[in-house]
Amino acid sequence: MAVERTLSIIKPDATRRNLTGKINAKFEDGGLRIVAQKRVQLSQAQAESFYGVHRERGFFNDLVSFMISGPVVLQVLEGENAIARNREIMGATNPANAAEGTIRKEFAESIEANSVHGSDAPETAAQEIAYFFAGSEIVG
Repeated sequence: MAVERTLSIIKPDATRRNLTGKINAKFEDGGLRIVAQKRVQLSQAQAESFYGVHRERGFFNDLVSFMISGPVVLQVLEGENAIARNREIMGATNPANAAEGTIRKEFAESIEANSVHGSDAPETAAQEIAYFFAGSEIVG
């Protein structure tokens, strides 16, 4: 198995409800290490650029508005098959379809306000991590 890194974002709905510690405990209990972390308020330009792949989709403006509605916690998770493991721990995007015990089943308010984001592939993870973190900020 390969040790990987993936980007994780704890979204505004979760930071507003002070769930950062509970969410991070799930990542750590699931075998992932937090090797970089910062709490930030995304600007509209940052959110539009980060989610640019969705620009032509109907939900883009709502997504950007949501992601700038409050602080987020950006982090890099590391571990064996971290990308897939993170996605298992997060659960399905739609919390109604998420497995019991997953972050989205326990904490999400809706499909949009689903508490967490995670990279979906090694290439995406590398791009997303580099978007928010300098190499010197990752201290595994």
